[in-house]
Amino acid sequence: MARVVLENVNKKFGDVVAVKDINLEIKDQEFMVLVGPSGCGKTTTLRMVAGLEEITSGKIYINNDLINDVPPKDRNIAMVFQNYALYPHMKVYDNMAFGLKLRKVSKQEIKERVGEAADILGLSELLDRYPKQLSGGQRQRVALGRAIVRRPAVFLMDEPLSNLDAKLRVQMRSELQRIHKTLKATVIYVTHDQVEAMTLGQRISVILNGELQQVDNPLTVYSNPSNRFVGGFIGSPPMNFINGTVIKKDNKYTFECEGFRMSIPDSVANLLENYVGKEVIFGIRPEDVWDVPSSEWIKEKLYLDSLVDFREIIGAETYLYVHVGGVPLVSRVNGLCDASTGSEFKIVINLNKVHFFDPENQKAII
Repeated sequence: MARVVLENVNKKFGDVVAVKDINLEIKDQEFMVLVGPSGCGKTTTLRMVAGLEEITSGKIYINNDLINDVPPKDRNIAMVFQNYALYPHMKVYDNMAFGLKLRKVSKQEIKERVGEAADILGLSELLDRYPKQLSGGQRQRVALGRAIVRRPAVFLMDEPLSNLDAKLRVQMRSELQRIHKTLKATVIYVTHDQVEAMTLGQRISVILNGELQQVDNPLTVYSNPSNRFVGGFIGSPPMNFINGTVIKKDNKYTFECEGFRMSIPDSVANLLENYVGKEVIFGIRPEDVWDVPSSEWIKEKLYLDSLVDFREIIGAETYLYVHVGGVPLVSRVNGLCDASTGSEFKIVINLNKVHFFDPENQKAII
């Protein structure tokens, strides 16, 4: 397949900077996900790789070949769009074969390539149907098949699952992982769905306002976010954030805010030395805020009395939205927990999972 490299890539629309100094390497056979909120520049970045948007400045390479001025048709890429873009008057076979026919590929080779792609995608029994006779998931697989038969160096996918219902999206994520493993393909995949990014990506690139915030494997990005935005964007429900002050007394560090005081674990306390007497942002994920019965295994923990605002019952687990003093928190507790709106409830914070961020530059301290 191919390695893709972006060097100091910028894109401006008039005075608006859509992409700013993107430096990114997508390794050969890697599944890279570009994730971020709407308007962050991820699709624009993908379209520049495809050649559908002109680069304002910077360089893009595929397999060490500079492609800035190479027309889209000559870049050896295939793009799968959000809408299926199938020809309604053509059967599945002809939709998948159309691009090959334009390239004057022989009928025998077209038959072999379409047959191979249909086997991979489970479309062999549907080749004589028209798009209107297919479900949404089947249409999306046809769109993928049209890309696969091209045998491109790079697959570019722009939110290909966003038109599907929730259950089908989960199924198609599994399909995409299987296809990637089968084809050993280089894939650049765009989504605004952080669950989708975490599920699919071997690495994920988090983008905000056209700038890369963090690039790493999903678990590292989740466990060690580089800044407050990444901590809040990756994870559902998002991380809890609380403003407070670092206090040092008798060589012990504490975090104090409106609602409570918390001892900072000795293993990380020294990292806050430069913030003593200053404001910081404390972060804790809902899954690290527990109910008492479920928290027996936690060694370093903080017990807090809270008031339940409301709850979301998911099934095996429940999300409690509570207040500790004037501080709102979200906690993920056991699904059998019987906390009710307006009741008092004791929560437990896992002190080994705390995060701290600089309020000025928003970067992670811990």
